[in-house]
Amino acid sequence: MHENAQQQGATASNADILIIGGGAAGIALIASLLKRQPGVSITLVEPSDTHYYQPAWTLVGGGAYAVGKTARPMAQVVPKGVDWIKAAVQGIDAEGRCITLDDGRQLSYQHLVVCPGLRLAWEQIEGLEQTLGQHGVTSNYRHDLAPYTWQLVQGLGQGKAIFTQPGMPIKCAGAPQKALYLSCDHWRRQGVLDRIDVEFNLAGPALFGVAAYVPALMKYVERYRARLAFGSQLVKVDGPGKTAWFEHQDADGNAVRVAKPFDLLHVVPPQVAPDCVRASSLANAAGWCEVDPGTLQHVRHANVFGLGDVCSTSNAKTAAAVRKQVVVVAENLLASRAGRSMPLRYDGYGSCPLTVEKGKVVLAEFGYGGKLLPSFPWDTTVARRSAWWLKATFLPWFYWNGMLKGREWLTRCTRPE
Repeated sequence: MHENAQQQGATASNADILIIGGGAAGIALIASLLKRQPGVSITLVEPSDTHYYQPAWTLVGGGAYAVGKTARPMAQVVPKGVDWIKAAVQGIDAEGRCITLDDGRQLSYQHLVVCPGLRLAWEQIEGLEQTLGQHGVTSNYRHDLAPYTWQLVQGLGQGKAIFTQPGMPIKCAGAPQKALYLSCDHWRRQGVLDRIDVEFNLAGPALFGVAAYVPALMKYVERYRARLAFGSQLVKVDGPGKTAWFEHQDADGNAVRVAKPFDLLHVVPPQVAPDCVRASSLANAAGWCEVDPGTLQHVRHANVFGLGDVCSTSNAKTAAAVRKQVVVVAENLLASRAGRSMPLRYDGYGSCPLTVEKGKVVLAEFGYGGKLLPSFPWDTTVARRSAWWLKATFLPWFYWNGMLKGREWLTRCTRPE
């Protein structure tokens, strides 16, 4: 089916609904649109052969999930009846209502949904790209490196372990500390934690952006005797020399660079919008696709909607946020096409299941302004075994069998007054 779709798409010059990106947002939206309006004409532009369930990579790095279960062929998840153009987007001309592909072809559209995710800017940290995956330098933000994280954790019996978190926004803001917690929990169970010096360097000023969850997280920071270094940004890595350099500001506002030796370095890179969005008129000053935070319609181009990590909205960039956003965009896009007012508003919902130990999770659920938006009738600011089951067992199953199939569970959305 999809080989034919690709061949048809190769000669296509016009699309009705054009979707950029076949990640969680793009595939779930296609499924939801087809569920609401079977037969609607949709073109997908996505270069990848493989579709990943990224939320499980932290579990892989903690030895709690098989990396092979996080990937499936893209052809298996793209819904039937969609023209899939297997290419990358080079440029977006929102005024001309067309995009340019990386092979030079142009494709015009009636309506555009921008959901290519974000780009991991490894190159912004000097020396990092040359040493990733060796010399004790790893990251759960890459499918091929998450197993290396677990290999390093298992092999470390003493020494210095450094975990990093760059400035916001990043996808799954809790993932940098999840790596720390699961690593420390393993070392604690193995009886070697007291021989390992653990340090968490955060570019920001707080452990977590929603204050209600900080007390529960601090209990684990203290249990694992991890030192926190706020306002500390990783800027350079020497893998063979086992040294990382961090920058922070002193009392006078001057940048100070500090060298820190390590045996294990878990890096989370700075993250930016894809170049095709940053260079287009869809971008705000920071490069993100500038949409209305409620309707998710572009603020300057009425025939464009944004979805997922590429958006300018202030919500947590997580798959759980996408789950709610998909319903809003599907309803509002179809209403807009029919000349009706848009019926739904996104409340900024995002969820970050914080894996504080193997078998327990603090299920952080919140919306715009840090408002708590729990899905369940119990206190979500404490670690629970039931939340671990949700994170490690139910949500992966639901992702492949529910969310990507247009099944919209737990997606209650607000309607305008």
